[in-house]
Amino acid sequence: MAEAVLNDAQPPLPDPETCALEDIDVSDPRLLERDSWQPYFARLRREDPVHYRAESPFGAFWSVTRLDDIKAVDTNHQVYSSEPVIVIGDAAEDFHIPMFIAMDPPRHDEQRKAVQPAVAPRQLANLEPLIRERIADILDSLPVGEEFDWVSTVSVELTTRMLATLFDVPFEDRHKLPFWSDCATSSPQVGGSVMPEEERRGHLLECLEYFTALWQRREKEPGQDFVSMMAHSAAFRSMSPMEYLGNLVLLIVGGNDTTRNSISGGVYALNKWPDQYQKLRDDPAVIPNMVAEIIRWQTPLAHMRRTALCDTELAGKQIRKGDRVVMWYVSGNRDEAHFDDADRLIIDRPNARSHVSFGYGIHRCMGNRLAEMQLRIAWEEILKRFHTVEVVSEPTRANSNFVKGYTRLPVVLHRH
Repeated sequence: MAEAVLNDAQPPLPDPETCALEDIDVSDPRLLERDSWQPYFARLRREDPVHYRAESPFGAFWSVTRLDDIKAVDTNHQVYSSEPVIVIGDAAEDFHIPMFIAMDPPRHDEQRKAVQPAVAPRQLANLEPLIRERIADILDSLPVGEEFDWVSTVSVELTTRMLATLFDVPFEDRHKLPFWSDCATSSPQVGGSVMPEEERRGHLLECLEYFTALWQRREKEPGQDFVSMMAHSAAFRSMSPMEYLGNLVLLIVGGNDTTRNSISGGVYALNKWPDQYQKLRDDPAVIPNMVAEIIRWQTPLAHMRRTALCDTELAGKQIRKGDRVVMWYVSGNRDEAHFDDADRLIIDRPNARSHVSFGYGIHRCMGNRLAEMQLRIAWEEILKRFHTVEVVSEPTRANSNFVKGYTRLPVVLHRH
């Protein structure tokens, strides 16, 4: 799937309860942008959990909306392939960028294994003091008692610094990384203006050029970063330039969107349910479980796509070879059959870790522990300094059917 710009000329959204099932198009990015997606997915889970949409800006596709069915698809790569490659843009058939999340075994396994050490437990233990130092530095620089944007000042800055560490890029270049991430995953809107597809591709090719020079340096002077591990691994030796770009985009997006939007989403959700914020103040030991619950409730990346390799059946529906099958993690994480009061943030929820925000099976996000660690440390340090991070007006959300995130979240800080 990809994202599309849907403007005021688009027809109004159908009523989620009364419209015909075939009129529901959950790929419409306005659903996430307006935070109006919940009733559409709730109805599909209830009445048509494997739902066929014949026409959309992205062609025909099946929507898988229940948790058990999502797991069944995500673990069956013999039937549901991660290939063909992801396409950047709307219909950019000539701009394929292969990446290992869009590959099947054995190639997927070989490439994933080569970069996994950058986020292995020992490396995370080494990173923890640095992460805490950077979070403390950001929080100590914040204005108290006056309004500012949490997204740009805290969430983006923290994840940007972490990405710079994982890729070992010069600190002064760190803001290029989230920009390239946004070019790859969001609607062609950067900085509030519409970016033509040709310009968007140009920025991604600049990303490739930048990291090609970095690769050449790391061939001579390797470190413990992602580029060094690719440059010195047989699994990446025959990689084409576009495949290198694809894997860079995968690692940048994976390190950027999940953490960035969960940090913002957690602040928003705790304001939405102040009883949970008080529960956190009363018992900070709940933070690790709260982190899992925030990631479940937020679901920073809404879906992943597969392609059927053969005719098959799922939940009584006949899926044909070549059909596109979309696993809506955002819906599975609100599945009433698994999560009581699923639309609420409940920070001590017993089964919070049963979410599928990181995927499930062989494609489960390899940086999940890093994301959880960043969020845990962030909330430990926030609680030390502030009684409340108060949301003072509704956030602005991303125009995307893939990234479920925030572009602005106005807040005011209050000390203890």
